[in-house]
Amino acid sequence: MSDAIVEIRDYTIEAASFDAYRQWAEELAVPWLKANLDIIDFWMDCGIEAEVGGSDPHVSPNGQPNVTWIIRWPSIEDRRARFNTTLSSPEWKAIWAKHPNENGYLHMNARFLSAST
Repeated sequence: MSDAIVEIRDYTIEAASFDAYRQWAEELAVPWLKANLDIIDFWMDCGIEAEVGGSDPHVSPNGQPNVTWIIRWPSIEDRRARFNTTLSSPEWKAIWAKHPNENGYLHMNARFLSAST
């Protein structure tokens, strides 16, 4: 059995900052992240309303996540060793310095999953 995992990162970016965030992400953040991490893909809200269901559904008071990206890792140990190091690099810090509103993240959730088969 493989130790490989994926990390699914969901963000709720405040509406007032979303368009500026999208531009920053598309022009600076996503290309760099894809070049430096094993990013499966990076998705942003396209305006289609979320479907929420289940026997006890709850939506965060911050709303639905509007940004999701998935990173593939060989193991959780590799993730723990590399993630913070990558995001503390001088190159990432220069990109982060151009962020339109670093306080516009209303909510962030990171989940770790492994293949079921």
